[in-house]
Amino acid sequence: MARVLIVPCGCRGQALARELAAAGHAVRGTTRDPARTAAIAEAGGEPYVGDPDRIGTLMGALTGVTVVCWLMGSIEIHPGRVQMLFEKLVDTPVRGVVYEGGSPEIALDARGRWHMPVEVVAPGGDARAAVDRVLGL
Repeated sequence: MARVLIVPCGCRGQALARELAAAGHAVRGTTRDPARTAAIAEAGGEPYVGDPDRIGTLMGALTGVTVVCWLMGSIEIHPGRVQMLFEKLVDTPVRGVVYEGGSPEIALDARGRWHMPVEVVAPGGDARAAVDRVLGL
């Protein structure tokens, strides 16, 4: 099984964490607010405090991670920061991304440029199935 990082791990992310943990995956979930770490742990994830708007704060969360689930939905993150995330992922153990958010063209470019498995899902789409596709399951 794989270690999956969920960014961010709010309500939707916690539901995905429960599904992935039940399937035997190790899950790490991010939050900006330390007070929300208990909810991530209750959902079966290892909490990590980091801000998706400050990519550098997420780098420590990538240790041992195989798949990143970027579940920003309608939350706007500056496209330059999203580009930076993908550029940094190339030099990590991460081998695939499930991407839900603005600027899907950046994710699709990363797929072509670095031959990185990337699944783009619509907001509220089936991220669980996308994780399986990235992992080749």
